[in-house]
Amino acid sequence: MHILIYGVINSASLALIALGFTLVYGISRLPNFAHGALYLFTGYIAWVTLNLLGVPYLLAIIIALLFIAAVGGAMYQFILVRIRGMAISEIIASYAIGLAILEGLRWGGLKGATIILPPFVEGSVNIFGVSVDYQRIIVVALGVLLVAGLWMFIHYTKIGLALKGMAQDERAAMTLGIDSDRMAVVSMALGSAFAGIAALALLPLGNIVVESGYNVLILAVAVCIVGGLGSWTGAVLAAFLIGFAQILTVVYLGPQFQIVVALLAIIITLIIRPSGLFGRQKELEERV
Repeated sequence: MHILIYGVINSASLALIALGFTLVYGISRLPNFAHGALYLFTGYIAWVTLNLLGVPYLLAIIIALLFIAAVGGAMYQFILVRIRGMAISEIIASYAIGLAILEGLRWGGLKGATIILPPFVEGSVNIFGVSVDYQRIIVVALGVLLVAGLWMFIHYTKIGLALKGMAQDERAAMTLGIDSDRMAVVSMALGSAFAGIAALALLPLGNIVVESGYNVLILAVAVCIVGGLGSWTGAVLAAFLIGFAQILTVVYLGPQFQIVVALLAIIITLIIRPSGLFGRQKELEERV
């Protein structure tokens, strides 16, 4: 029962982490390798506004999410738009931005400091004899709400339908008057905000350290590659596969091997099925 409960919690955490990355790539075909940096930056901004400026926690969360959404949109508007469609350049540029953010945080405030965000709700509850923090229950609930909310947003709002059109066929969407760059800015802002939501839900479970930004990027890439780049359904399924694999690894081998599971998942998927579980990019090459 312990493995089942914490497997679900870990899977929901991975889904939260990867949702923003797969959203951006699914809509704009932009591999946002600054994803982990935006995740960590959100937590740091929330901590600064909460502890140094004395802002109430809820308002600090809102400020951090709005700020990181603006940073994500600005990244595309001023940098990535100039190299749109050049896959290698997009990866290098976004990773360079993320590296600058993470190392800037390391030397600007996180080096040697213990920075912790408080949980939304203190305490724990027993579920079938297993003690679970309320914060972890909130992570699972938030994961379900975000996936459901994103699905409704994409299918029932004007902006969401435009994003869906971009994801399905960018050229056809442009012929219908949808501005490709504007939708890319929206997707980057939303993806960054989702990374921020994941940070604010998960960082209270540990310290805010620079290494978590790098780990989050690896986990997000692993989930998206296994599920199929751009596939939201695949990302959720891959989150459960990797999430339970990590919990089993922790139980039988130790926590230090968790990130190894993600890296192995990337390697095995690229060898066996490069397009992932639900990806379509390389199906023709795989058939040939």
